[in-house]
Amino acid sequence: MLLGGAAALAAAAPGAEVELSGTDFTERYCLACHNSTARTAGVSLQGIDPADVSGHAEVLEDVLRKVRSGEMPPSEVPAPPAAERAAFVERLEQALDRTAAANPNPGRPTVHRLNRSEYANAVRDLLDIEVDVRTMLPVDDSGYGFDNIADVLSLTPALLDRYMYSARRISRLAIGTAGGRPEKDIFVRDRETAFREAGHAPTAAYELPLGTRGGAAIRYYFPRSGKYVVEVALDEGDSRTEYQRWEYRLQVEGGLHTLAFAFPSGSSRPERSNPDATDPSRPHPPLDFRLDGKQIRRVEMPDSSNPQKLRWISVEGPFDPQGPGATPSRRRIFPCHPSDGSDEKACARQILSKLARLAYRRPVDSDDLSALLAVYETARNEGNFEDGIERALRALLVSPSFLFRVEEDHAESLDPAASQISDIELASRLSFFLWSSIPDEELLDVAERGLLSSDEELARQVRRMLADPRSEALVENFAGQWLELRKVSRVKPDEVLFPEFDDELRHAMRRETEMFFADILRHNRSVLDLLESRRTFLNERLARHYGISNVHGSQFREVQLSDPARGGLLGQASVLTVTSYPNRTSVVIRGKWVLENLLGMPPPPPPPDIPELEESHEEGQERTLRELMTLHSQNPTCASCHVRMDPIGFALENYDAIGRWRTHDGKVPIDASGELPGGITFDGPADLKHVFTNELRDSFAATVTEKLLTYALGRGLEYYDRPTVRSIVRENKASGFRLGDLILSVTRSMPFQMRRRPQT
Repeated sequence: MLLGGAAALAAAAPGAEVELSGTDFTERYCLACHNSTARTAGVSLQGIDPADVSGHAEVLEDVLRKVRSGEMPPSEVPAPPAAERAAFVERLEQALDRTAAANPNPGRPTVHRLNRSEYANAVRDLLDIEVDVRTMLPVDDSGYGFDNIADVLSLTPALLDRYMYSARRISRLAIGTAGGRPEKDIFVRDRETAFREAGHAPTAAYELPLGTRGGAAIRYYFPRSGKYVVEVALDEGDSRTEYQRWEYRLQVEGGLHTLAFAFPSGSSRPERSNPDATDPSRPHPPLDFRLDGKQIRRVEMPDSSNPQKLRWISVEGPFDPQGPGATPSRRRIFPCHPSDGSDEKACARQILSKLARLAYRRPVDSDDLSALLAVYETARNEGNFEDGIERALRALLVSPSFLFRVEEDHAESLDPAASQISDIELASRLSFFLWSSIPDEELLDVAERGLLSSDEELARQVRRMLADPRSEALVENFAGQWLELRKVSRVKPDEVLFPEFDDELRHAMRRETEMFFADILRHNRSVLDLLESRRTFLNERLARHYGISNVHGSQFREVQLSDPARGGLLGQASVLTVTSYPNRTSVVIRGKWVLENLLGMPPPPPPPDIPELEESHEEGQERTLRELMTLHSQNPTCASCHVRMDPIGFALENYDAIGRWRTHDGKVPIDASGELPGGITFDGPADLKHVFTNELRDSFAATVTEKLLTYALGRGLEYYDRPTVRSIVRENKASGFRLGDLILSVTRSMPFQMRRRPQT
C-alpha cells in the first residue's frame, strides 16, 4: 500500500525499544506466504536471517522496500505495530548498508554510444559549430526513462551510414568547403513554435527578440560569406490555405546567425497568440525581419490580409560566394595555417593532435595521430591543405574513440572487485552527466594532472560546470525526460473542447517548467521546491491561461504566485496536459505519473481484459467520475493499484485536461479529497503537495536521487545500488535536499567513481 507504512514509521519514536528480532518478525508476518513450499510471488524467506544479509541482499532489499512502504504484510493479514515495523526496517537497512559498504558493487559499465543529443553537443564544443543533427540522425531508443542508457544505444549499419553522412556534412561546414554552389533549405513550422527542415525532425525553438510577438526565430549556419535569399510564408488561415510570401535578399558573413520574424508588440492591435484573432477593423501590424537582433526590413501588411502564423522559412545561397570567412569554427580548427608547403605537415599534426585530444576525451598516442595523418596526407595529395584537414576531421567524427565512451580494464587492476576509475574516465563521466558533452580544456587538464579525484577539486569542478550554460543539458535531457516534458510536443487536446489550445500555448507550457527547473538548479534550491514553490515563470499567454493578471508581453519572467494550488510541478500545465486524455482528465494517468516520477513506486502493468472506464458505466444511470472510478476499481485485481493511484489523481481534478483551474466538472462540483493507505488524508492539490513535502519528503528525495543516479550512470539501477541512494539521501537531509548538493553527492558516490571487472 502506497507508503502506508511511511506515516506509521514517522509516528514511531526513533529508537523505540521493540523486543522482536528480524527472524521473529519474518516468522510472524511473512513466512505464512513466503516459505519454501508456498513461495508466494516466487519468494521464500525461509532460512534467511535478516541480521545476516550475505547472499540474500537482492531479496531483502525488496523486503525492506515493501515493509517500509506498508505494501507488506498485505492488508488481509494482521499488520505489525508501527514500532515493530520501524525497528525491523531500521535494523534491516543497517545490515544491508554495512554489507554493501564492505563489498562495494558499482556494476560493470558497458560501452556507451553517444546518443543524438550528446553527439550534437560534442560537435558544438569540439568545433564551435551548431548544426541541427536531428535532420541527420534518428531518434534514440529509451530505457529506464532516459535515452542515454547504454543497453539501448546499439549501432546498426543504417545508423553507421547516417554517422558517415553527418561527419561529411559537419566537417565541410566547419572547414568552409561547403557552400560552393547555392543550396536551398526549407524549414516548416512544427509544434512548440519550432520549425523543421522539410522531411526531417524539428529544429530548436528560440526566444523572439524583446518588443516583438506572434512570430518565430531559427538559428541557421551559413556555410560561406555571400548573398542569400530568405523567404517567409504566412498562413491566411482560411479553408483555401493560402499563403502570403515575402522575399529578402541580403549579404551574410559565414557562420551561425539567428533569423527572426515577428510582429512588433507596440502595434495598434492587442497582443494575442494569433494576430488574426483581433478586431478586423484595425490595421494589421507590420512584420519585422531581424538578423541577430538587428532589424533588416519591415513589411507593412495590407489591411485586407489575415495572416495567422508563419508556416515556413527558406534560406537559399550562397550566391557570389566569397570564401569561408573567419567563422568561429575555422578559428577553433586552425591555430596555424601554413603559408607554404614547408610546414604543412607540422601544422596538420598540431591541428589534429588538439582536436583528437578533445574528441577522444583523453591524451592521444602515436597510433591515434598516425591514423588521422594518413587520411590527411591522402586527401592533401588529391587537393590542398584544407582538403586534407577536412577529410581527417571527417575520419575523426566517425572514429569509435569519438562515437563511443569506452572505459578500459587497466592491467594494474586485475582484481575483479571494485576499483577506482582513472581521472580521465571520471572527467568523461562528469561532462556527459552535467553537460551531455565532452570535457572542456580545464576539466581535461585537471584530469591529466591527476587532481580530479580529490574531493575538493571534484566539488570545485562540479560547481563550475553547473554554473556553465552547458548545464542547460540537464534541463533539456534530464528534466525533459524525467518529467516527460518532451511529450508536450505530441499531445493533441480536442479542438472542439479546447479551441484556445495552440502552438504558442504548447510552447509556453513546456518553457515554464524548463525555466522553473533551471532556476532551482542554478540557485541550488531544495528539490522540495519542485513541489511547493510559490515562484514560477510565465509570459502573458500562459498567465492568461492560468487566470493571472498583470503579466504582459511574450517574454517569460519570474512571477510570485499567491495561490498555493498553482505552485510547483503539480500545478503546471505541462504536467497536467501530458497526464490527460485529449477530451478529459484522467485520475489514473495522473496518479500513475506521480507514483512513478515523484514517489518512485510505479504500479504494475494492468492485467489483461480490464474494461475501460466507460464500460463500467451502467446504461441509464448518471454517475460522477468518482463513482465511476469506485465501480471500476471494485474488481479485487484492480483494487490494489487503484487504492494507490486514484486518491492522488482525484486531488488534481480541479485542473482540467489543459491545466486550467475549475471548480466543477460539467455541472458536478469537484471533490478533490482523498486518503492514502496508512491514513494520510488531504483535500485538493495544495494539501497533496504539503503531504509530499512533509510526511513523504524522504521518499520524494530518494526518487529524485534514483533518477539522477540512473541518468548519471547511463544504466538502470539494481538492488546493489539502493544503499548508495539511501546514503545520498541521509547525507543531504540536514541541508534540505538541495538539487546541486544532490548532484555533487551523486558524483562522489561509489558507483559513479568506481567500476568492477567481469567475473571469470
